[in-house]
Amino acid sequence: MGIILWLIVGGVIGWLASIIMRTDAQQGIFLNVVVGIIGAFIGGLIFSGGNFGQAGLSVYSFLVSLLGAVVLLGIVNLVRRGSVR
Repeated sequence: MGIILWLIVGGVIGWLASIIMRTDAQQGIFLNVVVGIIGAFIGGLIFSGGNFGQAGLSVYSFLVSLLGAVVLLGIVNLVRRGSVR
């Protein structure tokens, strides 16, 4: 059940991040899930404070994951186009 929750929340986070970064038309559901999960990992590394993986599902962890996904999309846009949109 946990992996299904990760996929659903990852998809929502990736979708919201792609809307924020205006890349929604370029991505499908699969890439939204991938961006959400990797973004959650990046956000967790940035804001973990040494307690990576301990937060669970909360508003704070959702916002950290969203911020990590936005950072990931910014880096991808920078590499692909040479500038952040």
